[in-house]
Amino acid sequence: MKKFMDKNFLLETKTAQKLYKAAENAPIWDFHCHLPPKEIAENKKFPNLSEIWLGSHGYGDHYKWRQMRTYGVPESIITGDNADPFEKFIKWTQTIENLAGNPLYHWTHLELQRYFNIYEPLTTKTAPAIWEKANALLQSDEMSVKGILKKFNVYAVGTTDDPADTLEYHKAIAAGTAPIGKIETKVRPSFRPDKALNIDKPTFAEYIPKLAKAAGINIKNTDDVIKALELRLDFFVEAGCKASDHGLEFAPFRLEDDAEINKAFKAAMAGKPVSPEMAEAYRTKVLLALGLAYAKRNVVMQLHMNAIRDLNKKMFKLLGPDTGFDAVHDNRMAEKLSGLLNLIEENGGLPKTVLYTLNPKDYYVLGTAMGCFQGTVNGESVRGKVQLGCAWWFCDHYDGMTEHLKVLGNLGMLSSFVGMLTDSRSFLSYPRHEYFRRILCNILGRWVENGEFPNDEEILTRMVKDISFKNALNYFGK
Repeated sequence: MKKFMDKNFLLETKTAQKLYKAAENAPIWDFHCHLPPKEIAENKKFPNLSEIWLGSHGYGDHYKWRQMRTYGVPESIITGDNADPFEKFIKWTQTIENLAGNPLYHWTHLELQRYFNIYEPLTTKTAPAIWEKANALLQSDEMSVKGILKKFNVYAVGTTDDPADTLEYHKAIAAGTAPIGKIETKVRPSFRPDKALNIDKPTFAEYIPKLAKAAGINIKNTDDVIKALELRLDFFVEAGCKASDHGLEFAPFRLEDDAEINKAFKAAMAGKPVSPEMAEAYRTKVLLALGLAYAKRNVVMQLHMNAIRDLNKKMFKLLGPDTGFDAVHDNRMAEKLSGLLNLIEENGGLPKTVLYTLNPKDYYVLGTAMGCFQGTVNGESVRGKVQLGCAWWFCDHYDGMTEHLKVLGNLGMLSSFVGMLTDSRSFLSYPRHEYFRRILCNILGRWVENGEFPNDEEILTRMVKDISFKNALNYFGK
């Protein structure tokens, strides 16, 4: 029997164990996350393990919240602002004891090991002592935000930011004038214009005046929206932006006359409903313009697709978005995604693009489509220009990562992959990179020991280091 989560955790062969030594200390370029820039700037210290692990209403780890609901924990404890922190921690502990086979079990214990040097399993019996030890360590400088970023060798993070954001915290961090002071980690804003694309959402008419004010222009039609977004994109690039991000149910592709699209825009601004067809046409027009703008500015375009957002409308009204009520969608992807990518390519050239799906059924669609658009950006060759983004959200577990990496190996070039990201709101999430690297090394090690790939230490070591960090550095930039 193997020891529980020891140094060779998930590394099933000697080759895998050897390869992991080349990966474990590599820097982290966390190019997509939801860390709050304000908390980074303030160099926040968390008062207890419950707050940094679980959060509360409106902000926290909805991966954990979903499982606590499954276990039967009352919502007042899960997301309630007045819940006792220790009671919340105990309820999470009880949940963990019942999560065999869930990645949260591994992540939780990796976090206890790497942040707090706690190697015993979290149970209702060990919880009180773990609570005391972890809370004491949370008060140390090593467990401030600055200490965490240094401890895990985080080269850079890409936060997720609205185009109308002032980026005041990013500027202060870059200038060294924020309370956190000078830090080696680069904190890059990422351009997330979803609110400007969601013409069929009730919030659209409220958002456009905010975008107009931030851009300093009047917005009267769709072309004005595009102009405002381009102005804000320039502002983001000046602040160090390396990537954009789009949350889409599906890749839109519907061509309509500008006059018809502007009619839909005016209807939306008047609070009137917009048909699904015209909403798709509007998104197509705006995404075409943005794709060309990204290419011109060497900004990576990330498309996160096939998620059903806020499926439980009752709980959405109670708690708002990003609280654990999203699910996997099953939209057909091939035709519309191909149309959108080709439209951008034909009109000036596709930017560096990362394609993510929440539904693994789409891997072969995305993995083969990306091979049709490799090549150059602005006349310069780019290695792995179009990427199959990592196993995302409900897929970032052992089986999901393994399947994703095998599909990428079968259809593309695994050695060019830009690697893992946290997609997290928690400063305790960096061991997810370790989890990924162990799975990567285990797959490569198995191929070598099965005689499917030569035992060439130089090539294998370079591949592991590239996928762990260097490919992301070259792709997203310094």
